[in-house]
Amino acid sequence: MRSRWRPRPERPRPDVVLRLVVRTFSEVCLTAGTLIVLFVAYVLLWTGVKADRAMDGEMERLRDRWSAAPAAAPQPAPPQPQPVPEPAAYPAGRAFAEMYIPRFGPDWNKPVLEGTGTELLKKGLGHYEGTARLGATGNFSVAGHRRTYGDPFKDFPRLRAGDAVILKDATTWYTYTIRGGPLRTLPTEVGVVDPVPLKSPFTAPGRYLTLTTCDPEWGHSHRLVVWAELTGTRSAAQGRPEGLPS
Repeated sequence: MRSRWRPRPERPRPDVVLRLVVRTFSEVCLTAGTLIVLFVAYVLLWTGVKADRAMDGEMERLRDRWSAAPAAAPQPAPPQPQPVPEPAAYPAGRAFAEMYIPRFGPDWNKPVLEGTGTELLKKGLGHYEGTARLGATGNFSVAGHRRTYGDPFKDFPRLRAGDAVILKDATTWYTYTIRGGPLRTLPTEVGVVDPVPLKSPFTAPGRYLTLTTCDPEWGHSHRLVVWAELTGTRSAAQGRPEGLPS
């Protein structure tokens, strides 16, 4: 009779299995680490490159529009006072002003666009729709990214009372002086952009500016806010105001 005995298959030794598990785990960690590094590089570098290009393009188009705009012809004085029409809203999604903050460095300047949508804030700073126009009574309110997409408000916590925030449109320079903040608030506290802003040093109507950005630096659970008031204007034809390099 033939024997029915069969040799048992040899089981892998425990040390071989352990080496296989460790090697597989190491390869997974290496792959995950590479992906994380690539993602961080994209967030820190490439989004900044794209945002800088987008902002430069917005500034160039804005200045081209200003240069092409015909000078307003002088109008004769009306025989009697006339009602002042309500100024039109800024065109949605378009740049209409430049912002300069000397505290952030002599070369810091960004375009201000109408609206605060996600795509718009990749091209510059965003004006909260429905808030005041530049230089007008009320609260001209602006938002910007703190990190990614050019990091326009990266140094926001450095702002202090007395710092100047200077804006320019087609005809006028506007100098606002910071009076309060930075203050940490919740995103739901929308009263910070009211005509007389909530939690600000102001208690009566005036010509105000509010700047907002995210906090913490790489998060968005809170907001940082500063408030300023208009302290000076001058015609664009007179050149840059004090505090800006020529």
